[in-house]
Amino acid sequence: MAKIRFLGHAAFYVEGKGLKGLIDPFLKDNPQSVAYPEDFTDINYIFVTHGHADHLGDAITIAKSTGATIVSCFEIANYCSSFGVSVHPMHIGGRTKFEFGRVKMTPAVHGSGIATGDGVIYGGNPGGFIIEVDGRRLYHAGDTGLIMDMKLLADEGIDVALLPIGGNFVMDIEDAVKATDFIKPKIVVPMHYNTWPIIEADPKEFEKQVRALPVKCKIMQPGDELNF
Repeated sequence: MAKIRFLGHAAFYVEGKGLKGLIDPFLKDNPQSVAYPEDFTDINYIFVTHGHADHLGDAITIAKSTGATIVSCFEIANYCSSFGVSVHPMHIGGRTKFEFGRVKMTPAVHGSGIATGDGVIYGGNPGGFIIEVDGRRLYHAGDTGLIMDMKLLADEGIDVALLPIGGNFVMDIEDAVKATDFIKPKIVVPMHYNTWPIIEADPKEFEKQVRALPVKCKIMQPGDELNF
C-alpha cells in the first residue's frame, strides 16, 4: 500500500515499494511547513511540477544531500543539473517507467519562470504528474487552472488526486469541483490554499460541494498521512 504525507502548501512526501519521493518540496520558507530539508535523508526521487520558488523549493538542496534524482520538464531538469545533481527530464504527455512504476507528465496552465539572482530564466512548460506506485495512481496537478484536458484523466484510473483550490494563481473551489468531476478519482485532496492571504479558501466548502460526486474528499492538515 502506498502512502502520502502532506507537508504544507503543495508539498507532499510519497512512499511505496521502491519509492521514497517528494513532490514540490517547498519546505524551508513555507509558512505551513512541518518539515525541513534536513529531515529527509533517504529520498530517491523528487518531482517538480514547475519552476516557481514555492514548488521548486528545496529540491536542489535535498537532491545534493541525498543523491535523489529530480524529475521535471527538460528545462528545469537542465537548470538543476547545473548544480551537479541527478536529473531525469520529461515533458508534457511523456510517460516512462521507473523501478517503482510508471510516471506520466500531464498538462497544466500556469507559468514556470525560475527566479535567480540574475533575473527570471525560462523554466519550460508547467505540468503535473501521475505517479504509479504499489499498483496505485497518484495525480498531483501542480499549479493550474481548469482545463478540458483533465477529462482525459478519467481514463487513467486515478486513486488520489491532489488539486489546488486557492484561486487567484490556480483553480478556485468552483473550478476544482469541476476538475474533480472531470478526473473522477477515488479520493480528492485539496491543496495550495491558505498559505498566504491571496489564496485563502475554505476546504470544508470544497468538501461540501464535492459530496454531490461519487468521490471521497480528504482534507489533510500539514503532517497528516493518507494510505491509498
